[in-house]
Amino acid sequence: MNPMRSLFSLTICVCTQLSLCLLAASSTTSLWGKKALFNFRPCVWQLQPGAVVPALEELTVCIQLRYTLATQWTGFAYKAPGVIATELGLGGTRTQLTVWMFGGEWHFNRELRENEWHSFCLTWSSQAPKVNVYINGTFQHGFQMNRSLPERLAPNGTLTLGVSHYVDVNGEVHLETGSNLVGEIGLFRMWAREWRAEELREQSCADGDVVSWDLQQWKYGCSPVSDSSLQCVWSHYKIQMWTFMLHSTPPGNCSVSLEGITRNWLESIFPHNMFVHNIFVSSTSRTCHVDNSSAALCVQQPQGSGTSSNSSCDKWFSCEVYVNVNPAANVEEVQTNITMLLSLPFSYDILSLTADTNSLRVLSVESLPVVTDPPTTVNSETVPTPSLPAQSANISTTRDPLEFNQTSVVPDTFLRVNLTLSVTGNPENPKKTIEKWVKEALEVNDAMIVLNLVIKGSLGRNMEQDNGTAMFYEKQNKYYCSFHVQEHNKNSVEEIKAFINAALTSGYENGSIIIKAMDVAIKHIVPENCLEETTSSIYGIYIWPEAFPQDTQEMGCNKPHSERAFRLCKLDIETDTTFWAKPDMTNCDPLVTISDLNNITVTTDNTAEVVDMIQDLVDVQLGNSAELSSSELDSVVEKLGEVIDVSIIKPDIGANIVNIISNILLSETNVTPVANLVLNLTNRMGDNMDFQSESVSLTAPSMALSMINVDPNGFSGLTFGVSSLSSLLNPETFVNQSFVNEPLQETVATISLPSALHSFFPPGETDTTRVQFQFYGTHDLFQDPDTTNSTQSSWTLNSYIISASINSSDVSNLTERVVVTLRLQTPTQPGDKVQCVFWDFQKNGGQGGWNSRGCETHSISSNQTSCLCDHLTHFAVLLDVSRTPLSEADSQILTVISYIGCGISSIFLGITLLTYLAFEKLRRDYPSKILINLSVSLLGLCMLYLLNSWFSSFSNYGVCIATAATLHYFLLASFTWMGLEAVHMYFALVKVFNTYVPSYILKFCAVGWGIPLLIVSLVLAIDKDAYGSNMSDEAAVTLESADLFCWLQNDSFFYATVVAFILLILVFNTCVFIVVLIQIRQMKANKPSANSKSSLHDLRAVASLTVLLGLTWSVGLFSFGPGRVVLLYLFTIFNTVQGFFVFLFHCLMKENVRKQWRIHLCCGRFRLSDYSDWSRSATVGHHCKKKNLVNSDSFASDDTSAIRKISDSSAGSPSNQHHQGV
Repeated sequence: MNPMRSLFSLTICVCTQLSLCLLAASSTTSLWGKKALFNFRPCVWQLQPGAVVPALEELTVCIQLRYTLATQWTGFAYKAPGVIATELGLGGTRTQLTVWMFGGEWHFNRELRENEWHSFCLTWSSQAPKVNVYINGTFQHGFQMNRSLPERLAPNGTLTLGVSHYVDVNGEVHLETGSNLVGEIGLFRMWAREWRAEELREQSCADGDVVSWDLQQWKYGCSPVSDSSLQCVWSHYKIQMWTFMLHSTPPGNCSVSLEGITRNWLESIFPHNMFVHNIFVSSTSRTCHVDNSSAALCVQQPQGSGTSSNSSCDKWFSCEVYVNVNPAANVEEVQTNITMLLSLPFSYDILSLTADTNSLRVLSVESLPVVTDPPTTVNSETVPTPSLPAQSANISTTRDPLEFNQTSVVPDTFLRVNLTLSVTGNPENPKKTIEKWVKEALEVNDAMIVLNLVIKGSLGRNMEQDNGTAMFYEKQNKYYCSFHVQEHNKNSVEEIKAFINAALTSGYENGSIIIKAMDVAIKHIVPENCLEETTSSIYGIYIWPEAFPQDTQEMGCNKPHSERAFRLCKLDIETDTTFWAKPDMTNCDPLVTISDLNNITVTTDNTAEVVDMIQDLVDVQLGNSAELSSSELDSVVEKLGEVIDVSIIKPDIGANIVNIISNILLSETNVTPVANLVLNLTNRMGDNMDFQSESVSLTAPSMALSMINVDPNGFSGLTFGVSSLSSLLNPETFVNQSFVNEPLQETVATISLPSALHSFFPPGETDTTRVQFQFYGTHDLFQDPDTTNSTQSSWTLNSYIISASINSSDVSNLTERVVVTLRLQTPTQPGDKVQCVFWDFQKNGGQGGWNSRGCETHSISSNQTSCLCDHLTHFAVLLDVSRTPLSEADSQILTVISYIGCGISSIFLGITLLTYLAFEKLRRDYPSKILINLSVSLLGLCMLYLLNSWFSSFSNYGVCIATAATLHYFLLASFTWMGLEAVHMYFALVKVFNTYVPSYILKFCAVGWGIPLLIVSLVLAIDKDAYGSNMSDEAAVTLESADLFCWLQNDSFFYATVVAFILLILVFNTCVFIVVLIQIRQMKANKPSANSKSSLHDLRAVASLTVLLGLTWSVGLFSFGPGRVVLLYLFTIFNTVQGFFVFLFHCLMKENVRKQWRIHLCCGRFRLSDYSDWSRSATVGHHCKKKNLVNSDSFASDDTSAIRKISDSSAGSPSNQHHQGV
């Protein structure tokens, strides 16, 4: 009978509490998080007649609006009494906005997308008669107004949303059709002041002080609808309410102020992140101020009370409370929570307080009022003091005898501080800077200690709606801090609060770094003591006595007796409560070892203790050694297997087992002999785990297990993903209750199970079927001799391992395949082969190995590979390393050579350009002008290559695309001008008859710079994402990689616009080069008198032509096979210093350039006269030239060497300048 009575009482209690919560939820009138829907049928949203708009000399109006039909719409319309014209309003179409004010109408063009939220704000002030329009927090347009217009907004008007209106003679509001909104409206607010542009962002969550988004101010014909996207986080709130206070016994002296009573009430019921900033009691009354619905509150008397309601302390009073929520929270949630808390009656000693829910309003406000005087506090006798720990008369908390002069102690004073900071400047580590400042400011003279400091970056308070989703502007310079302060000197709470407030509000300044406290909330807390507790571990049995908060108890070790063990009674920053921390047994020796596990019998009652013991033993052994011995590993695995076989595993025990395995895998222990045992162990644990929820996930560094109970009748597929970028961090798991072909975002491994697996569910299961996923971020359990032998194997493991199983069922020969997507640990290069494989437990004599049977491989990109398999097991991806690999040392050396070579080329290309641009006589002929253009393109290529990593380090999407596209452009331009060099050489040296080409150089420039621009523009137009970084931004930040490089990431574009283009130029240049060499051979055959000096000139000319035509780039086409590394070194050296060779052959070794240097740059006897023989001949030749004649003479008639002629033609020597046009 008694149990039934207790159950009945509990049911009544729960129902009462639920009814109070529902009453509070229904009594809140806030419209935050709700919107007004306007469909094709008329819907009236009108300002209540009792909500009066006063005469305003300045104002701000904001509204959130989304239209779903592109017709003429009205956002809101405010009309003065008896006036047809619109006093204030907003409307528009898809492409135009309209603003009405004082009967005037202004338009401006602005395209607004359908089905997207837009925030509109209008500001106006009579001091500067101008209407400013802001859209989504950004200033859009300003309308200058005539000063003859009114200086005040007409008061007592009518306001409607979504449609315009008119008022008839009887004062009834009627809607005007034709421009009604088809869409949604939310967060309409009006303020009695003009906000500045910067304030429109900072105050976006404050409710209006003239018109607020609250049901009490609106009369509507269709109910508001909740919308989770209309969310806004805010810290400052104002509570307005009438409160009834009743004494349960005749009061002796009512000296406590109403502010103090209210503060004690609110601080008792509010959560720890909600702080009472200030309280104002505006009026009191001994009679009921409300209607009959609340009259019952006035006559409520506790049973047995002889108190009269006419007592001097029984009264109604109206109060206004300002509250700071830190960190900031969603306005709708804060309003609902405060309303619910205040809807419950509160009793304190002889007082009973009740808030009238009909008068209760919770508003978000712009800022909190300045507190000039310290807030009124409750008398000290009302603050409870924790009891002292119970101690024997002659025993200390450490179980040692008390010293004779030891005195009793009392607990320290504890306070919780929530702090909002603004950090100006760029400190290297803002959180460490904040921590250092807080501790230096408060930890003075060892009187205080800062505990449990938590610093979080803010997501800002500003909201912008985009596609129906709330987006918040990130504020990097704003931080939320929470911490505890422990005070030892036993000062009064008010003195401590005053000191903390003064220390933190004084701020911090160090050079350009400024820290300023924006909000400081201090709360006195009284945590309980940690009670006596007995622990049993591998170190023995310890009885920890009761302890004060943040007090460390110490006890003598069982072994050795000379050392001490410690345990802290820790204060939790989340709940402000105490708990025993894990004992510090560092100085103690364990009483058992791993070998003693064989003597322990596992039962259903001691599984948790056995697992804890194993974990402690493994931690101790790996702390003293880098690995477990084979016998120790066998003992651990065997005992864990017994635990799983003997008892049903709970998630907390399973988490400890996963941590044990993870610690072993991350050590240097050789787990290969027991790899299959460990894999079977984790599978059995997942299948037998008992949990009540739908799913549970266990994670540890480099390891994750997820168990999901699925309904066999409603199974439509299942997708599991893991995010892990570091072996030292716990991976994150993601589950999607459907079959997803594409990998989940930001995952390193994904596996999708098709609905066809339903046929493999165990028969007879009517409730649920267990699906288990496993992830391994280390390869230690999957050591296949065929892949681990570096000298004989051609394959290596190149991904993490992921698996799936169904109640240990054998799933194979699936018609609808399992999709596994894995991120490659080493990105593949063009030509690399990858292969999807699974772990075959029967391979290699039962030790296991990789097998590719039943899996198809589909390469997604250089970083991801997708596998389609017809069975379930552990999956991974292998990389073919049979090609001669480039070692890390060679890769680093080649990188250094590339940077040094490009740096050298940049310097000498700059000198070459300065030389030819400074000396006008050097650039009169075509070859010199072509050389200048080639030098500019090569200089741009070298500079972009040198600066690419720096640009990439910004991790900016736009900057990376611009860098990659520009690098691509200069590469194509360089090869285009090399090809034009060959074209000119063909005209000048092969086609020996006069050729007239009008605007010769202009056409060359159009081709040389235009074709690369056209190609790059086409790539950007087709797919700008073809350009990008060789690593994702998330991975780059996490791995802190310095090898970022912005370049073409799409293989199709790379082969079409780079490889094919360069190959075409090189083939053409090679053909021209061969033709020139054949002509040289014929010339030499006709001149047998060539001597060794001419042979030297011939060799120089051939080298010069090779550089100009870029033939050294062809070495890259042959960089494969055994000589790949050598050819790569030659390729890198020759091509990175191409600019230096241009300077060498066309500046340093050219006689006319050296003469110009001597004429203009040298002094004394090294200086040449400006009227040298060469200068005069060149000048005369210049005046006698035939314009636009590419070649006017046969070069065979010259007396000099034919090779020298070719060299001069290609470089523009003075011997052939009389043949050139400008």
